[in-house]
Amino acid sequence: MEKILVTGAAGFIGFHLSKKLLDQGFQVLGLDNLNDYYDVNLKLGRLSQLEGRDGFRFLKLELADRDAVAGLFAEERFDKVAHLAAQAGVRYSLVNPYAYIDGNIQGFLNILEGCRHNRVKHLVYASSSSVYGANTAMPFSVHHNVDHPVSLYAATKKSNELMAHSYASLFGIPTTGLRFFTVYGPWGRPDMALFLFTKAILEGRPIDIFNHGKMQRDFTFVDDIVEGVARVLQRVPQGDPAWSGERPDPGTSYAPYRLYNIGNNAPVELLRFIEVLETTLGKKAQKNLLPIQSGDVPATYADVDDLMADVGFKPSTSIEAGIERFVAWYRQYYRA
Repeated sequence: MEKILVTGAAGFIGFHLSKKLLDQGFQVLGLDNLNDYYDVNLKLGRLSQLEGRDGFRFLKLELADRDAVAGLFAEERFDKVAHLAAQAGVRYSLVNPYAYIDGNIQGFLNILEGCRHNRVKHLVYASSSSVYGANTAMPFSVHHNVDHPVSLYAATKKSNELMAHSYASLFGIPTTGLRFFTVYGPWGRPDMALFLFTKAILEGRPIDIFNHGKMQRDFTFVDDIVEGVARVLQRVPQGDPAWSGERPDPGTSYAPYRLYNIGNNAPVELLRFIEVLETTLGKKAQKNLLPIQSGDVPATYADVDDLMADVGFKPSTSIEAGIERFVAWYRQYYRA
């Protein structure tokens, strides 16, 4: 039975992934620092769904604590690592940039060092669709160059991909980066659009809609995300013998290194997303149309051909089905 470290296990995606891995019979050590970036009670609520289950243990720990992380890896001898912990949020990076260096750069380096010194078979880590930055060629492909991030958050995620490649090249550590596209669903983050919109509409408050609603997002239901992560964990990458330094492909390498998009492959305009939410709630939103915010991009759209070819899966949950499941959870959890 493989032992898997899931960082960010009290977070939105980490919680759902931990549940899935436990269902599949793996041992899971869930790690989280339980910071107060958003409501800690929601994180504790997620953990309460995991604690007590066979095969699950939880540890509160700061990934930026080099000695603590090194000690954990040496003691536990993980088979694989799903690194989902990060300081999230594009807009928050405009006001608290240092949190992103500590969590997303220093923390990731400590994870890489743990994998290096303890023969971890596969490191799968969360990147983000935000790395595409100023790119406008659609759909976004892992084979496109992504050297023009438009937020510090995006820059730290791109840095993670570069750091992972250097460790894959130097030390032969198999690494796979997953670029997630606008994840939503039950137990979601309170700082994300669906959560904010649902809360405001039910309370009769206006919702802020940026770029005057002319945003398109590849909204991806959380169950589809974790299905992709779980499948990728079992596919340990190898070096591509056809890779050429004269025509370098950003998505693959001579080293055991891969990148995949995990997105719904069907961008939806934000106003349509809100329309489905209004129908599901049975209540109209008061809309406050605003200009686009710094660090935001007007559209995202995932090319998932590589994911489909390598692990035989692509997300498919419609926004109608996904929003209905989120709203059902929200009403039950908040008694709304």
